[in-house]
Amino acid sequence: MPLFKSKVYTAGFWLMCLSSFLFFMSFNMLLPELPDFLTRLGGAEYKGFIIASFTLTAGLSRPFSGKLADTVGRIPVMVFGSLICFVCGFFYPWVTTVGGFLLLRLLHGFSTGFKPTGTAAFIADIIPYERRGEAMGLLGVAGSLGMAAGPALGPYITAATSLDTLFYASSGLALLSLAVQGTMTETLPAGQRQRFRWHLLRLNWHEVLEPQVFGPALVTLLCLFPFGAILTVIPDQSQALGLKAAEKGLFFTCFTLASLLVRLVAGRASDRYGRVPVLRVSTVLLATSLLLLTLAASKAVFLGAALLFGIASGLNSPTLYAWTIDLSHPERRGRAVATMYIALEAGIGLGALLAGWIFGNVAAHLPYVHALSTGCTLLALGYLVWGLPKPRVAGVA
Repeated sequence: MPLFKSKVYTAGFWLMCLSSFLFFMSFNMLLPELPDFLTRLGGAEYKGFIIASFTLTAGLSRPFSGKLADTVGRIPVMVFGSLICFVCGFFYPWVTTVGGFLLLRLLHGFSTGFKPTGTAAFIADIIPYERRGEAMGLLGVAGSLGMAAGPALGPYITAATSLDTLFYASSGLALLSLAVQGTMTETLPAGQRQRFRWHLLRLNWHEVLEPQVFGPALVTLLCLFPFGAILTVIPDQSQALGLKAAEKGLFFTCFTLASLLVRLVAGRASDRYGRVPVLRVSTVLLATSLLLLTLAASKAVFLGAALLFGIASGLNSPTLYAWTIDLSHPERRGRAVATMYIALEAGIGLGALLAGWIFGNVAAHLPYVHALSTGCTLLALGYLVWGLPKPRVAGVA
């Protein structure tokens, strides 16, 4: 069977990949520069909040984006997320206080609370079950390219021009992502669509989380905790190991490129071997990479850990997406995806917050951060090996 079968991968799929690439590049290109920016504002002790505040509003907005994706449509939800990203980029240059910076990070978080939820539901609508893992892998390739290009390009833009130019470039990429979405056709069936009304923002408890996907959500939370910690401390660990200022994004580039290659080569692994077996392998690799980071005393080990972390993430991420969609009801697909993303944001946010607290701007504390992350991945592995209920969907495990 050809990899890019035309009846499966339509123009809408590739446009969505392009939009995701631009979106992820937009806000990830800021990450290497934000710790220094916050330090210059006088908020060095709040580095953990750079990611935590962003993920807080992303997580809180997931139930709303999931409900709106199932009622108003996939595309309006994506458009709103990209619009928030576009607007926020313009305001960073005007921030002069720590409080203003953290408030802007809170607002910026709404972008990832909406855009990826609509994207995942859109892809699930147009891709058949037997190609879902592969499709999520290819979508992840687009996101990974954006995540690789962003942190690599950001420091060079700042060094060649200015930090303000970087912020405006981030905003411009979000605008391009928004423009691409305007060329797509809505996939939510017309009979399910409603016009937006404010009462749709009222949530009952059963509309917040989808119980059928609690398994994937738990694994997501535990496996994304390390990512939040890494986003927080890696720029400082890079400096402690002697990497130059322009190389602060090198770890993220190595990690993301490794993830990209794995998604291209092994995108169909979970379609062929099952979601849970692939997740067991990826979680072991993730724990190993974190142990290497705990012991890293040289650039070679540090970047080797980045590559292994990327390989694990390249297997882990599309499999979790596909597993979540497998277990979801088509009419509650947006809610199911939102539940998984709530767990994702909670994991990243807790990882960032605790990493910032444990690190405390003391390089000797970095091993403790990575040791805690390793413990979380081992808990996820334990659940995948011993804690799973019997699968209810054929081919899931």
